[in-house]
Amino acid sequence: MSRVRILRTLLVVLPIVALTVCVPLVNRIEPRLFGMPFILLWILFWVFATPGFLWGVGRTEGRW
Repeated sequence: MSRVRILRTLLVVLPIVALTVCVPLVNRIEPRLFGMPFILLWILFWVFATPGFLWGVGRTEGRW
């Protein structure tokens, strides 16, 4: 596999793993950040970061 293909695969797989496999690992009420449980911030971060990862995949494919 070429380096670009490995990069694309990582950019696609990372958000999926962070939102499915890692959620039980970060399922904590404490610490609270900005008054919200850590798990909520974890999920919000990955939901909003995922389009950036997919944009990166599109850039490596030359679509944009």
